[in-house]
Amino acid sequence: MTTTGPGRPRKQQAVRPGATARDEILDAAAELFTSQGFANTSTRAIADAVGIRQSSLYHHFSTKDEILGELLGGTVSTSLAFARAVKDGSEETGQELDPAARLHAVVLFDGLQLCTSRWNLGVLYHLPEARAEVFQPFMAARQELRTIYGDLGRELTALSDADPGLGDTAFRLVESLINLRADGLIAMDSASTTADTVMILAGLRQKIQAVRDASSELISRYGEANRRGEASESALAAESA
Repeated sequence: MTTTGPGRPRKQQAVRPGATARDEILDAAAELFTSQGFANTSTRAIADAVGIRQSSLYHHFSTKDEILGELLGGTVSTSLAFARAVKDGSEETGQELDPAARLHAVVLFDGLQLCTSRWNLGVLYHLPEARAEVFQPFMAARQELRTIYGDLGRELTALSDADPGLGDTAFRLVESLINLRADGLIAMDSASTTADTVMILAGLRQKIQAVRDASSELISRYGEANRRGEASESALAAESA
């Protein structure tokens, strides 16, 4: 038997991705929640999937709700950080960023997170449990992301004859990728197709390539900074585990 630290015996060597035991627990829970449902998954099943004792799991998470809350938050936090950076980009650089490129970039970046994450955690959004007060931080973050979509959409439609609700439509289209993935219909270009569709709805079909190029530049600029920040947080978490 190997151990992960005092009072946290492990039944076997780590078999899941993650820098820490906490990360492994989250990965196991994500798989089980999305494959057999939240209500049907016990903390014992999660611990067994990681290869630790159930009592050791409680060293990291006091309840199953706490695990779900962190997983739900993780589906939004990266996209929200990117959307905030893109929305505030003009103030930081002193240059006016193209409204179409900003919305396209947020749609593409957010869509990629939902399409390429290890587990399709978006299917948990509509759980009755997700409306509980304990999950309000997730709900607030998701609402802020939706608000940024709306703001970016209104900036774009102010320059065109597109529907002023374009931003909210974009948000709904991105979240529809969750169901496509659940049905096995997701493709490598699903996120980019969604971003392009939003631009077509904005009446920018003829300018789509220029928008894509500017969007790619924004993702390179702000997405890379976002990834560096996440890497630093992961490193700190590993050191403190």
